[in-house]
Amino acid sequence: MTQIDLTATPPSWWKRRVIAPITRQLTQGATPARLALALAVGGVIAVNPFLGTTTFGCVVAGVLFRLNQPMLQVANVLGAPFQLALILPWVRCGEWLYRAEPMPISPKLLAEEFNAGPWQFLQQFGITGLHAATAWLLAAAPLGFALYFMLQPPLRALGRRFTAKPVH
Repeated sequence: MTQIDLTATPPSWWKRRVIAPITRQLTQGATPARLALALAVGGVIAVNPFLGTTTFGCVVAGVLFRLNQPMLQVANVLGAPFQLALILPWVRCGEWLYRAEPMPISPKLLAEEFNAGPWQFLQQFGITGLHAATAWLLAAAPLGFALYFMLQPPLRALGRRFTAKPVH
C-alpha cells in the first residue's frame, strides 16, 4: 500500500499556474526570448478594455504569430485583475485624446444598461468603447516592449536552472 504524506504542503497557486508551465516550456525546448514574447503579447491583450475578449484575442495572436499558447494564457490569467483596474483609465485617457466630455460610468449603470439590451448599451457606450480602445492601442506597443525586455532576464535565469545548454 502506498503511503501519502499528509504533512507535505501543496504547491502554491503561483508555482502551479505560473512557474510550472514556464519551466515545462523551457525543458521542452522553448527559448526564454520566445516565452518572453508570448508573455508580453498575452499581457498586452489581457489588459484590453473589453471584458470577455482576452482568451479569444490570445488564441488569435498565437495562431497568427506562431506564439506559445500556454504562455499567452498564463499572461492572460495574470492580466485579468489589471484589465479590470485599467478599464476606467483607458476610457478617461481616450476621452482626453478625443477631447470628449467624460461619460458618467458606474458598474451599476453599465449592468443596468446592458441588461436593458445589448443594442441600447452599444448605442450609449459605443463611443466610450472607441475612446478606451484608442488609448489601449496607443499604449500597446510601449507596454509590449517593456514587458518583453523586463521578462527576458528572469526567464533566462530560470532557463539556466532547468537546462544544461546555454540559454540566449
